[in-house]
Amino acid sequence: MRKFLWLAIAGTGISISSIAQDSTTIAKDSVTITTITPAVPTTTPKKDWTKVNLGNRANDHFMIQFGLDGWAGAPDSINISGFSRHFNFYLMYDKPFKTAPRLSVAAGVGLGTSSIFFEKTNIDIAGKTGASQIRFINATSNYFKKYKLNTTWVEVPIELRFVSDPLHSGKSWKMAIGAKIGTMIESHTKGKNLVGASDNSLYGTKYVEKEKSKKYFNSTRLAATMRAGYGPVTIYGAYQVTNLFKEAAGPTAHPYSIGLCLSGL
Repeated sequence: MRKFLWLAIAGTGISISSIAQDSTTIAKDSVTITTITPAVPTTTPKKDWTKVNLGNRANDHFMIQFGLDGWAGAPDSINISGFSRHFNFYLMYDKPFKTAPRLSVAAGVGLGTSSIFFEKTNIDIAGKTGASQIRFINATSNYFKKYKLNTTWVEVPIELRFVSDPLHSGKSWKMAIGAKIGTMIESHTKGKNLVGASDNSLYGTKYVEKEKSKKYFNSTRLAATMRAGYGPVTIYGAYQVTNLFKEAAGPTAHPYSIGLCLSGL
C-alpha cells in the first residue's frame, strides 16, 4: 500500500512538472518581439541657381498691348464717347537676378498710340483762333459723325518682374510693376462725314478731314504700369502721372489704359 502511495505521489509530481514545462513553452512561443527603426527624415537640397544658365530663356522679350483708353480728371463738358483705345508695341531686354531668378529687371523701347473718340465735338488742335488754350467745341451742327484725337509716342518701359517658374515662363504665373517715359512724335485729329443741323451729310459719307499739331500738348509723359497673368497673356494697366496738356494750355487730363498684353520670346 505504501509503495502504491509513493508511486501515485511521484506520478502526480511528474505530471505537474510536465504541465508547468508545457505552460512555459506556450508562453515563450506566444511572445512576439517587434523592433521599430526610427525613420530618417529626408531633405530636398536647395537648388543652386548660380549654376543654371538663364541667358537664353524666353521671358517677354516683346510685348503687344491693346485695350481701352480714357482721361482721368477730364471735365464733364468734354464729350468723350465710343471705343477709345490704345495699341502699344515694345522690344524688351530681360536681366534675371543671379541668386533669385524669379525676379528680373526689364527695359526696352517701342511705340505707343492712343485714339480718343468724341461725340458732336470739334477740337481746335492747331490754335487757328489764336486761343492760348486748346478748345473743345460742342456743336449741334457742322460736326463729324466720327471724330477722334490720336497721339503717338516713342516710349522706354522699365519693369520689375516676377515669374513663378523662371525656366518655363511661358507656362507660369507672372506679374510686373514699372513705369514708362515717352516723347510725343505726332498728334492729330481725324473727322469723318461732316453733317449739318438736320444731320445731313454735307460732303458725302466718305469725306475725311485731318489736322496735325502738338502746340498744346505736353511732349513728355511719365506713366506707372502694372500687369499680371499666366504664360503669354497678362492683364495690363497704365496711368499717366503727367498731364496730357501743357500747363495753362488745356484742361486736366491724365490718360489711363486697361487691356491685354501678349508677350513672348
